[in-house]
Amino acid sequence: MSALPSSLPIPPGGDASARRPIRELPDELISQIAAGEVVERPASVVRELVDNALDAGATQVTVRLSAGGVRLISVEDDGHGIPRDELSVALRRHATSKIASLGDLETVGTMGFRGEALAAVNSIAELTLHSRARGADAAYALDGRTGELRQVARSVGSTVEVRELFYATPARRKFLKTDATELAHCVEAVRRHALARPDVGFAVWHEGKLVEQWRATAARDPRLADALSDDFVARSVSVEHLLGAVRVEGRAGIPDAARARGDQQFFYVNGRFVRDKVLNHAVRSAYEDVLHGQRQPVYALYLTIDPARVDVNVHPTKIEVRFRDGREVHQAVRQAVEKALAAPRAGEAETPAAATLFPQPAPAPALPAWTQPRMHFAAERGTGDAAAMWPGAPAAAPAAPVTARTWADLVPGTPAAGTPAAPAPDPETAPVWPLGRALAQLQGIYILAENAQGLVIVDMHAAHERIVYERLKTQLDGAAISSQPLLIPATFAATPQEVATAEACAGVLPTLGLEITPFSPRTLAVRAVPGTLADGDPVELARSVLAELAQHDASTVVQRAQNELLGTMACHGAVRANRKLTVDEMNALLRQMEATERSDQCNHGRPTWRQLSVRELDGLFLRGR
Repeated sequence: MSALPSSLPIPPGGDASARRPIRELPDELISQIAAGEVVERPASVVRELVDNALDAGATQVTVRLSAGGVRLISVEDDGHGIPRDELSVALRRHATSKIASLGDLETVGTMGFRGEALAAVNSIAELTLHSRARGADAAYALDGRTGELRQVARSVGSTVEVRELFYATPARRKFLKTDATELAHCVEAVRRHALARPDVGFAVWHEGKLVEQWRATAARDPRLADALSDDFVARSVSVEHLLGAVRVEGRAGIPDAARARGDQQFFYVNGRFVRDKVLNHAVRSAYEDVLHGQRQPVYALYLTIDPARVDVNVHPTKIEVRFRDGREVHQAVRQAVEKALAAPRAGEAETPAAATLFPQPAPAPALPAWTQPRMHFAAERGTGDAAAMWPGAPAAAPAAPVTARTWADLVPGTPAAGTPAAPAPDPETAPVWPLGRALAQLQGIYILAENAQGLVIVDMHAAHERIVYERLKTQLDGAAISSQPLLIPATFAATPQEVATAEACAGVLPTLGLEITPFSPRTLAVRAVPGTLADGDPVELARSVLAELAQHDASTVVQRAQNELLGTMACHGAVRANRKLTVDEMNALLRQMEATERSDQCNHGRPTWRQLSVRELDGLFLRGR
């Protein structure tokens, strides 16, 4: 190997092997190092200054930018202002009015608290602070470079002007993007604050032109519609859930509103926008049963928790948090979103008149112990295979092919074919059904129905598949997860984290039907698995559960595997295409959809019905033009 060329640059300070003395860093260098952590781009400055404005009790915040925030960032508020004798202290490192003790740090209730932002920005830009305290006779301006204090004209509140960002560190300035890109990041930073504080008005100006404006409002939904879009509110459901001391509110997008990118995912903890793996995983797991593939859900969720149970002092940008009890938060968020998505958007329970015309099937009896299904990890199964999954069932006569079964067999309580149809209801007294009244069947695949809005088109196989699937899930929900011992324990080489998790969660694993014990210091043995998953890969299941237990709630892993079996069974048990249905049978299916959770999507995440309004139909035929 050849020697390194002598032309390579020598590190600053001379010979690397020479000992360097230990010295204290100059204050200016310390501030610039801190600025490198706090200030990444102009949007970082906007975020920090808007945080201070909100902490000051502002009801209107105006942001003015030039050259995407590189030349000028001005944030003006109408808060309580800063007294004259505190202006110079405000620009010092670690000077703040937010906290004064360790107890305050552990229960932070403000957006800012470190006292680093103004000092960091002042070290890499030209900063001027204008402020007038409430009750003061005059306003004063402080020059951040010279410390000069002069009297100026201003109403109550503060204005922070930051000019020539990164002028003191030109290398950092080269990493910035175009003005348009930096402007977009600044607007997004203000938008995040606007979504959290609908009671505050926000305005963003660039080069003297108004770019965005959000007026103060008393409710959250109008702000969501204003800051995101009317479509976001229209295609989302309200979320409101309380679990212990954790409250989750906001709106979660329906599966149809999912996007290719996760650019409309907003999560707030005590009013602070955060990005957290626990929260993201909880939301994603709530969408597992209705959203498949790589599509990203949209949501704006707000979590309220005791400040003492969350640590916000984790990252310099304050965008990450750490929860004292991550599992409790995970369960609260997942249950909140699941509950909101479960309600069928087609409507609530049917009316008594609908139940008389189209009686619902009687609730299926609870499954006896011998009917606990066993998991077979296979892609497709026939109907006979699905029936064979219920071990110990009494022998029965061979079932007729699915295509030969009657709708009355699939949906008990539905009038059988050939029986006299119930008299048609009087249009004047007929109940209002969200999915309307069946009109006809199209190509043996779709049901056409009429409701107050216009035409409803239903994919009958997808809709009935969801109905059967939810019924099977309901039957299994009340049953405890029974475990089945393995004849020969399955051992595997485990990581130190897996071993530690198995030992720490020894009391939790049996509730999931699992028994995992140490076999050696670096080996774990799976001695029992859930009875429904006995034919699966025990090692793969154990690794998945331990990985989830290390951060989240592992019950979702077992539930996901069980749902895979039930989904396959529901697919084979649902009515097939090209089945000719009577009007009574089609109406019975519509009424069950209105009363079934998650009936708007099939088990594979596809929609089960679509609405075409009369206005849309008129447009197809150019009526009214």
